Amino acid sequence: MDVIGETSDGVRVFAAELGQGQDPRVLGYGLGYAVERPLDAVRNDAGVIELRFQVRPLADDPAPAQQSRGRDAGLELDSGTPIEVRQRVAAYAVVTSEQGLLATEFSDRTSVPGRWGMPGGGIDNGEQPTDALLREVAEETNQRVELGPLVEVQTSHWIGRSPRDTIEDYHAVRLVYSATCPEPTPPVVLDVGGTTESARWVPVDQWRTLDWTAGWQQILRERVGRPE
Repeated sequence: MDVIGETSDGVRVFAAELGQGQDPRVLGYGLGYAVERPLDAVRNDAGVIELRFQVRPLADDPAPAQQSRGRDAGLELDSGTPIEVRQRVAAYAVVTSEQGLLATEFSDRTSVPGRWGMPGGGIDNGEQPTDALLREVAEETNQRVELGPLVEVQTSHWIGRSPRDTIEDYHAVRLVYSATCPEPTPPVVLDVGGTTESARWVPVDQWRTLDWTAGWQQILRERVGRPE
């Protein structure tokens, strides 16, 4: 993935590859720019996803925090343990409708079974991020949605055991879009046996009643409202 920095008047001031475990805000800061907001994410003709941000030259901005690499509890490694390095880009949506927020429950194929997030998932080779998101929403909830802008980019980095029972140095880059569902229906998981156990609409003012993952709690506090 490449990170592109553009000023408010559309001038491109940097383009750089996102390093393993790196946050785009930290990358921009190191190049002399404060990252203000995401603009879009598009796969170019060479097959590389370009993530564009609006940026401005640094003034007295504090350095953004670089998240330290986490580690699975109880994971023991020695010098001979093979470690796969993986950077995974995925797209998700905060979907709203007259019935509320569209929520998805993680299955036991994930590390957080029973907790809640929002629909989305990995981007296949050659796939545009928005196309991947529409596909994932349909597979996980059977809803037709209309995508809005890219509103948030989250990253996390940890080392742990993958579903394939290998050890991974794993860098997750999550592209979060806004979306609306003009004709909501009872959600149905079509991709049975995957990472989504169930899906439901939750009233916007009751979103705190679900056990969201930490990342989704942060996004919902910013997008929907902070706890009282």
